[in-house]
Amino acid sequence: MRGKTDRQAVLFVASIDLEARVRPDHPLRAIKRMADQDLAKMSRRFDTAYAQEGRPSVPPERLIKAMLLQSLYSIRSEAQLVERIDHDLLFRWFLDLRIDELVFDATVFSHNRVRLEKHGLIDAFFNSTVRRAIAIGLVSSDHFSVDGSLIEAYASIKSFKSKDRDDSGDSNGFKGRNAEVDFHGQKRSNDTHESTTDPDAKLIRKSDGQPARLAHALHAIVENRHGLVLAVEVNSPLDNSEPKTAVSLLDRVKERFKITPKTLGADKGYDQGPFLLDLEKRKITPHVATKDGPIGGEPGTRYSKVNTETIAARKRMRKRESGVGYSISQRCRKKIEECFGWVKTIGGLARTRLIGHRKTGQQAHIAAAAFNLIRLRSLSGVA
Repeated sequence: MRGKTDRQAVLFVASIDLEARVRPDHPLRAIKRMADQDLAKMSRRFDTAYAQEGRPSVPPERLIKAMLLQSLYSIRSEAQLVERIDHDLLFRWFLDLRIDELVFDATVFSHNRVRLEKHGLIDAFFNSTVRRAIAIGLVSSDHFSVDGSLIEAYASIKSFKSKDRDDSGDSNGFKGRNAEVDFHGQKRSNDTHESTTDPDAKLIRKSDGQPARLAHALHAIVENRHGLVLAVEVNSPLDNSEPKTAVSLLDRVKERFKITPKTLGADKGYDQGPFLLDLEKRKITPHVATKDGPIGGEPGTRYSKVNTETIAARKRMRKRESGVGYSISQRCRKKIEECFGWVKTIGGLARTRLIGHRKTGQQAHIAAAAFNLIRLRSLSGVA
């Protein structure tokens, strides 16, 4: 006998137990438990961020966990995330949302993004995942790796226009929404042009033979034992940002977690004398791949004291390349590529969904927190 669809509304859906609908060994169980524990410790921060009077808001714990789901399940927009929460029992269970409870609107994320940044709530949640890893002995305090990557901006190359442009339109004042543009023969640079969609994004070519694109720079420091992310930052990919940001991230890790590594592995992009010298002054042994070619310039060139010291630092680094410790650091440095691969392909950072360094930085911190929680679940052997 052929079955027929019963379209009659089902009553008493509130009696459905969401906890019973999620299998005991589901991967999200351990992640939810860790996230709930870390968010519970942030209760005072949440109290400070919200007014004591007025209409109750969407719980900040629920908001942050929803952003976590967006990274874990590669959901490309907040509107789709809210729709998924509405009809997915697993998502409702993860967010402690009753089956008969209405889902918040997608605009809640935009309304609260400034609040989350102002009070450092996303940053604090990411830091809590690092402290959890440190507390259970999964973080190496001796050997770190640092690297940078590009996040494609949410802006078209057509938006890269001259800073002294005339936006008045044609003779009738009409401006087309998507006018045709011929870039042939034009000289464009970040000094003279900027994106009208995302001014923080810069035009950059990753390597020779690759097309130039508007992008942000993503930087991260990981520990070499298990590849856990200790710090991330999003900024401009220009102005020699990699070594400068690496120093900033080292300072951040030292300030927040009281950890200074013994060695720091990095690729050739960090082979700069001032950076290597700075690491040595911090009692950190650089394990940085050096660029090909002679070090020190042409014979007979006069150098200042600073230049002489930085050249000597590069020469010491080249001698270090023959050591066993350097070889191990370079092998372990690949762990940071695993992090970048995950946050881009799964976490949604191949191309950002947001505009500007600050908003993209929030997305990066959530993706890094999700990556850490997945690693912690696997390393701890919990279900």
